[in-house]
Amino acid sequence: MSETTHDGGVAVSARPSPDEGLSGAELAAKYGLAVSGARPGLVEYVRQLLGRRHFILAFSQAKLTAQYSQAKLGQLWQVATPLLNAAVYYLIFGLILHASKGMPSDVYIPFLVTGVFVFTFTQSSVMAGVRAISGNLGLVRALHFPRAALPISFSLQQLQQLLFSMIVLFLVAIGFGSYPRLSWVLIVPVLALQFLFNTGLALIMARMGAKTPDLAQLMPFVMRTWMYASGVMFSIPVMLADKPAWVADVLQWNPAAIYMDLMRFALIDGYGSENLPPHVWAVAAGWAVLVALGGFVYFWKAEERYGRG
Repeated sequence: MSETTHDGGVAVSARPSPDEGLSGAELAAKYGLAVSGARPGLVEYVRQLLGRRHFILAFSQAKLTAQYSQAKLGQLWQVATPLLNAAVYYLIFGLILHASKGMPSDVYIPFLVTGVFVFTFTQSSVMAGVRAISGNLGLVRALHFPRAALPISFSLQQLQQLLFSMIVLFLVAIGFGSYPRLSWVLIVPVLALQFLFNTGLALIMARMGAKTPDLAQLMPFVMRTWMYASGVMFSIPVMLADKPAWVADVLQWNPAAIYMDLMRFALIDGYGSENLPPHVWAVAAGWAVLVALGGFVYFWKAEERYGRG
C-alpha cells in the first residue's frame, strides 16, 4: 500500500501482519508452541516415567551408596541401625515393660526385629518423600523430567536398603528356631505390596513437602506416634485385650500393622494365622492400590508447580 505525501513523494506503509489480532493461545496453536513445563496428560506422564526408568534406578543406587559414604563402617549401618533400634526396644519394652506377654522369647525377639525392620522401611520412605522435591530444587529447576521420578527413586532406595537388611532378619529368625519353609515365599508379595504403599505415601508427602518444607520437622513426631500405635513392640490383640474391641481393630487394620503382621506370619514359626485380622491379604492389597494410585494422581496434578516460586 502507498500514498502521496504533501511534497509529492510516495510513502509506502507496512503491510498488516497476518498475526495481527490473534490471541496468545491462537498464536501458540498456529505455530505449534506449548507452555514450557506444562503438565502432560496422565497416560503421557506414565510413558515419560517409564522412559526414565534407568535414571530412577541409577539415582536410587547412587543415593544408597552416598548415604553412609562418610561413615567408617559404610554400608554396614544399613543393617546396624535397625538392629540397634531393635536392641533398645527389647531392653525397654521386652525386659522392663514386659510387652512380650503372650509370646515366648524365641518368638518375641524375631517378632520385634521384624517389626522394626518393616516399619523402618515405611518410615524412611515417608521421610525421604517429604524432602524429595524441596531437597532437590537444583535438579528440579535445571532439568526437565517427570518429577515423580524423585519420590519413586527414594522409595526404591529404601527397598534396596531393606533387602540388604533382610539377610540379617533371616539370620535372626533362624537363630531363634524359625527355619526356611514354604511360607517364606510370601515375603515377596508382602514386600511388593508394601513398596507400592510406601511409594504412594512418598508421592503424597513429596507434594506436601514441596509446598510446606517445615513438614520435614513435624513428620518425625507423626511417624513415632504411628510406630507406637502399630504394634511394633507388642501384640495388639494381647496388649489391648481389656480394651473395647474396636480399638484393637482400628490399630490392627492400619497399613503399617498389616504389613508387619504379614511379614511375621511368613517368617516366624510361632506366629500363626490367629494373630492376623480377617481378609488380611485383601486389605493389604487394597491399601497398596488405593495409596499408590491416589498418591500418583495427587502428585501429578501439581507437576507444573514443582520448583517454582
